[in-house]
Amino acid sequence: MSKQNPSYTNPEPCKHLADYKHKHGLNGFKTLQNCLKTTPYGRTSVSKHESETPRCSLCFGYQGRFYFCLICSSIACSGHANEHSQSNRGHEIAVDVERAELYCCVCCDQVYDPDFDRAVVSKQFMDMPGNINGAEGVVEGSNKKRRLGLGLELEWKRSKRLVSMADRRSKSIFPLGLRGLNNLGSTCFMNSVLQALLQAPPLRNYFLNDHHNRQSCRKKSADRLCLPCDIDVIFSAVFSGDRTPYSPAQFLYSWWQLSENLASYEQQDAHEFFISMLDQIHEKEGKSKHQNKDNRDCQCIAHKAFSGLLRSDVTCTTCGFTSTTYDPYVDISLNLDMSFCPSTGTSNQTSKPNENASMSTLLGCLDLFTRPEKLGPDQKLYCQNCQERRNSVKQMSIRRLPVVLCLHIKRFEHSPIRKMSRKIDQYLQFPFSLDMTPYLSSTILRNRFGNRIFTFEEGDESDTCTEYEIFAVVTHSGMLDSGHYVTYVRVRNQWYKCNDAWITEVDEGVVRASQCYLMYYVQKGFHYKASEDLSCFPMSPPRGESYLQIAGCC
Repeated sequence: MSKQNPSYTNPEPCKHLADYKHKHGLNGFKTLQNCLKTTPYGRTSVSKHESETPRCSLCFGYQGRFYFCLICSSIACSGHANEHSQSNRGHEIAVDVERAELYCCVCCDQVYDPDFDRAVVSKQFMDMPGNINGAEGVVEGSNKKRRLGLGLELEWKRSKRLVSMADRRSKSIFPLGLRGLNNLGSTCFMNSVLQALLQAPPLRNYFLNDHHNRQSCRKKSADRLCLPCDIDVIFSAVFSGDRTPYSPAQFLYSWWQLSENLASYEQQDAHEFFISMLDQIHEKEGKSKHQNKDNRDCQCIAHKAFSGLLRSDVTCTTCGFTSTTYDPYVDISLNLDMSFCPSTGTSNQTSKPNENASMSTLLGCLDLFTRPEKLGPDQKLYCQNCQERRNSVKQMSIRRLPVVLCLHIKRFEHSPIRKMSRKIDQYLQFPFSLDMTPYLSSTILRNRFGNRIFTFEEGDESDTCTEYEIFAVVTHSGMLDSGHYVTYVRVRNQWYKCNDAWITEVDEGVVRASQCYLMYYVQKGFHYKASEDLSCFPMSPPRGESYLQIAGCC
């Protein structure tokens, strides 16, 4: 990725893609539908026989990334795709075999096209379980070759009709603010976090009430890269009433430009994306509000919604001297309490709730987080009273709670000694209503010293609501390097599963049994407001912005 340019403007659409569509229309996209397959996780690729390994038609290599020419159907590796387009005029546009993404062999980059996006989503819909009107029933018969064109045209119309039927059905069932997000190529990590944040009451109120106006923002700033502007577009699109899946391509491209270390076509960690997204919101909003570097007093929407304060007490075991520090946070990372877990080694099978008499619980993880921890001999800290390094005990507590509490479960372990990583598939029981009083600094210190403790530093706690209600759960299923993210959101006390482009209603038992990774709780006062009818908010469709095909954003 190129370095950020303050005078950045959107790149021009790929002229080779425009030339291809002008000459061939959508015929290539429609024909390609018959060659696509969708995994149960929702990932689409170009289908190939299980016993066949894709090979480059020029070098006959079988390693690396391969591209399927939309004109002649030949396969070329990344090193020979450009050579193929140069020797065959008009063969510039291909499809990534593994990811089913458009690729320009001349520009040597992925290109985004909404018509191709719709073709892939339509194929995904036809491949859904229970849909028996797939491609096979259309092209069966002795004269398949003669009927192929007609069959594909019928598939195209049928898929559009099914999507339209699903759209009408969703309008009568699902409340406003639920809309699928298309997977733009291993972007379920992004879609899952976006779906959770779209239901966060402070963010929803902020953007839907036009507190970040993208027209005025662009007039004030010469920097065309503004993640809050792109988030504002997504909020407008999701709450516009349109139920067809939305493609956050412009947002993804902007995030790539602003977070170059995470910009790639590979799957990313949802937690890292969440932190990166809040950092970019703070970077833009903090500058516009002339904030200082101390995030503790920052009034940007990211910190107003998610920021809290942790207290760390380190006590010398020799003299009892305690050193106290405070650190701001936007999420709390919790270790799973593995004391009750059976030894599973490297197994990737999830422990079911009924398999063990004892199980990990969220309250147990919070207890573990705030439990006194004896630091090892290699972690001796300098004691100001003893004037030398001493053994010590460290205890964490929460000094100030945020409006929206994000709890991150550490399911991915990395061992620098063994040079390996693994995922912990342990089931975690979590409540829908959560009282954080036992984990506040005042409670922790009273338990340590007794009720005789004076009313210490209660300015941040006395008027804080400690009761929370859950509104979103981001889950991870599958292996460490090939998993899939799905989000469950709670709207008007009904749970919905957001699986990329698909929104389905589920029972709360499905949510409780899920493999939670990120959990979002909101203070009860905001939760009750969030359960009210959203018709009071000024809703408007996206403000007439056209989305160009952007090289490298899918």
